Amino acid sequence: MKAEKKRSQIATSRNLSGNSGGKRFGLVVVVFVMWMCGIGFRLIDLQANQHETLLTRAVDQRRHEHKTKPLRGSILDRNGRELAVTLEAESLEIDPTELENVEQTSFQLGKILGKNPKELVFTFNEGKAAHRRSIPLGRELEPEIVDKIKNLGIAKGLIWRKEQKRFYPNETLCAQVLGFTNREDAGQAGIESTEEKNLRGDYGQVTEERDGSGRVYELTESINQQPRNVVLTIDYALQHTVEQALAEGIATAQAKSGAAVVLNPATGEILAMANAPTFNPNKPGDSKPEMWTNRAVQNFYEPGSTFKLVTYSATLEEKIATPNDTIDTHAGQIKIGSRVIKDPGSGGLLTLTQALAKSSNVAAITLGGRIGKERLYDYIRRFGFGVATGVELPVESRGMLSAPEKWTADSIGSIPIGYEVGVTTLQSAAAFGTVANDGVRIAPHIIKEIREEDGKVLAQTAPEQRRVVSPETARNMRRMLEAVTEAGGTAKRAQLAGYTSAGKTGTAYKYDPGKGKYSQNKFVASFVGFAPIDNPAVVIAVMIDEPRGGAHHGGDVAAPIFRDIAEQILPALHIAPDNLPGVQSQTLVARQRGVAGESSKLTEKTVESKNIAATLDEKIIQTKPPVKSADKVKLAGKTPEKVITEKAVKPNELRERPVEPKKPTPQTNGTKIRSSPVIKAKAENSPNSNSKAKGKT
Repeated sequence: MKAEKKRSQIATSRNLSGNSGGKRFGLVVVVFVMWMCGIGFRLIDLQANQHETLLTRAVDQRRHEHKTKPLRGSILDRNGRELAVTLEAESLEIDPTELENVEQTSFQLGKILGKNPKELVFTFNEGKAAHRRSIPLGRELEPEIVDKIKNLGIAKGLIWRKEQKRFYPNETLCAQVLGFTNREDAGQAGIESTEEKNLRGDYGQVTEERDGSGRVYELTESINQQPRNVVLTIDYALQHTVEQALAEGIATAQAKSGAAVVLNPATGEILAMANAPTFNPNKPGDSKPEMWTNRAVQNFYEPGSTFKLVTYSATLEEKIATPNDTIDTHAGQIKIGSRVIKDPGSGGLLTLTQALAKSSNVAAITLGGRIGKERLYDYIRRFGFGVATGVELPVESRGMLSAPEKWTADSIGSIPIGYEVGVTTLQSAAAFGTVANDGVRIAPHIIKEIREEDGKVLAQTAPEQRRVVSPETARNMRRMLEAVTEAGGTAKRAQLAGYTSAGKTGTAYKYDPGKGKYSQNKFVASFVGFAPIDNPAVVIAVMIDEPRGGAHHGGDVAAPIFRDIAEQILPALHIAPDNLPGVQSQTLVARQRGVAGESSKLTEKTVESKNIAATLDEKIIQTKPPVKSADKVKLAGKTPEKVITEKAVKPNELRERPVEPKKPTPQTNGTKIRSSPVIKAKAENSPNSNSKAKGKT
């Protein structure tokens, strides 16, 4: 019984154990199935519902995108010489959390960078405590400094970043024209500003694909627009010559400042544009902001007698008089309103040529009255005064010119002699360029072309051209302006060795807005001229602000600078001499008689003049075909056709002139350069249209 009972208990225990195991197994199966279902549902949720979110997160983890800035384009002179370039530079940052030895690193870096090591220790420790990952230490470091730091062997904590550095290899040369860039490599003045879009290009994008360890396994880079190179009309060698001559002239005259422009009248190209004093665009912060001003285009002044170019050109064009007609300058004075304006020399009967050579104010005012204010205003605008030239430089001034209805009773006595008007040096150069170019004004420009990075020409400048006066008037004016530089004229010091020259002097009192009248001891002296006369190759305009060296007339201060520039650049341009036989008998002898203190230079100039023809290159570049002898206008020996007095000639009606069709200009890729937007100067208001002009010319 006992054995049977025991067997029964064992069987029952086995049954219970088997049932319990089955239950546990079933439970495991159920749990496993539920787990698999959960995984399945989760996978479905991840792949179906959260696919885009997770994909974006995965891409962000392995892909790193950032913008990159391509190297800024270069600015070149007309012959391809670099005036402004961009160099790669390295900047240094410090991750203080990774520095192994703060004190040692601070003393090593401080010694090389010229920083206080104790201050660096404090900065690094403070950054380390604040868990800062980047502290700027030096931007655009010089290569030798970079090498010294890298040779220290500092393993951790240094962060090097590639940057750009704008560099002007010729330092002060052409500084106001080029301008400069800021820390962000954005143009701040000059061509750097107006051509910012072409020079900078578009920011590029760099994409890095990284693996789980952070290593880059794929790199792609895209740039929408590569930076372009800007080619100027400036000639490096001529620019250097002009800047040197201007600086020497400013020093001799002890003047406040000055500007000079050299223009090719046949093309409108600006070959040189100089300012003095100047600055170094590599370090613009070392100079006062006023040094950055391009006085040739941004500053205007009352020109004085150089403005008589307009008065006499209008007289000839309107057939009011001819160069050999006689004009009565009375006793060398004329009354306009309540004022009496006097000539610096004696009065009497003078031909128009003599009156211009002697810079007679009475003659110019008399002619201005015959022209009439409406027609005179029209000619002023035709010659390009009162409006911006459109040159591709920022903040160009339009000058100062009131409409005829705003002229006062005294204006007809001021404007014909260059008062109550404001002009820039570039406007004056372009006006004389019109006469030099047979009466056709070609808009001055300083950009020759835009090039792609590979050298392909993208665009070329096509300047505006328009006829202002007839060829006959222009040729007559050239002969009359030649008399200004001869023995009886006001610009004897503008005579050239080996070349004929012509031009006009100007000496104007400066208006003092604070006192409401003209200063008696501050002047603007100027000279604008061209050479050679029959076939002008260059127009040179010189403006000297506040000469204080004793002499202050344009013929004494500005004309010699014109001469120094012309005598150097004409041979450099391979322009043939046209006055070799009479160099000693006419040009240099006149200097000896009329110019004191220049004997030391005469011998040198005489030697140069004898050797000009021998030193010229065989290829002589002429800007226009030579004028035939039959076309030359002879002024001497003519019988005066009539005498001009205040009431002798009735004003003619203004006649419309046919506009000549523009000359075809070669195009590259069918693209023209548009003039950059002009920001009008703030100081363009007339000091006082009712102010009384002086007689200084």
